[in-house]
Amino acid sequence: MQEINIQPLNNALDEQIKQKIDFKTKPLGSLGKLEELAFKICKIQQTLKPSISQPTILVCAGDHGITEEKVSPFPQEVTYQMVMNFLSGGAAINVFSKVHNIKLLVADTGVNYDFADYDGLLHFKINHGTRNFAKEAAMTQQECKQAMANGAQIVSEQLAKGCNVIGFGEMGIGNTTAAAALLCKYGNIHPDKACGAGTGLDAEGIKHKAEVIANALKLHKEVSSPFDVLATFGGYEIATICGAMLKAAELKMTILVDGFIATSALIAAHAIHPQVVDYCIFSHQSNEQGHRLMLEHLKASPLLDLGLRLGEGTGAAIALPILESAVAFVNEMNSFEDAGVSNKE
Repeated sequence: MQEINIQPLNNALDEQIKQKIDFKTKPLGSLGKLEELAFKICKIQQTLKPSISQPTILVCAGDHGITEEKVSPFPQEVTYQMVMNFLSGGAAINVFSKVHNIKLLVADTGVNYDFADYDGLLHFKINHGTRNFAKEAAMTQQECKQAMANGAQIVSEQLAKGCNVIGFGEMGIGNTTAAAALLCKYGNIHPDKACGAGTGLDAEGIKHKAEVIANALKLHKEVSSPFDVLATFGGYEIATICGAMLKAAELKMTILVDGFIATSALIAAHAIHPQVVDYCIFSHQSNEQGHRLMLEHLKASPLLDLGLRLGEGTGAAIALPILESAVAFVNEMNSFEDAGVSNKE
């Protein structure tokens, strides 16, 4: 993967952006988080006239060897079955993408199944699922680098097609275990706090998942570099999203962050290049235990808290109209001067 060069956000327009927002026909600060959101989008795009162009969600799918440890109540074949559901238009992310006019792409990054060619399916399979990180590293260094490079390639292609806002979703039985392990390692969090129900574990199942992660952390205790942590505990879909997020930030795109799994990719990206978060908008706080800790680790404030824990990019899709509202008021709402309305003294 090529070196990523993420530039700090430029402060040159800060005062002009603030003035434009403050002098709309409203009491100062009365649009609350929409004002913060509008400011951030203007700053990312370095313009007083922000836009949302061809918003896209990339759903990355991959299988996980850690499922051998019985960390999910669902069998591994659900991963490819759900990919087929995405491709036929029947999943939640399809519904939300359609209603909000979001372009939806699905990438096979490492599903344990060989797909034929389908419209909307991107073929970036590294292998037929990762290895079991309870016994060995999930990915080789080369596999992890290739997955990250694939994500970067996909994002570059979407930018060339006119996309400037991109969100990420995922599908992969066992990936909440990988995400929790990444949180433990990057955030120095105990597995008991990082682990949640995933696809529906009961209390005993959650306890078992935490024990599996605790043992894996001991096995790989010498692993320390941000990249090596991702390769050891991550998944092909997580590494692909990580590389995609880093590239999107380098290209000065707005990144719409989804829930627990997508944010685990971001904490990996943040460990590799901290300034990636400057380009991120956090769509929601997941109901999956551990996501709040991820957001705290990143010092992030989510837009929504709807009790979601589905993944697929659903939280990002639902949040997009809020971004559109923020952009619309900056571009279309009158200023006091435009409207001939007296401002406060």
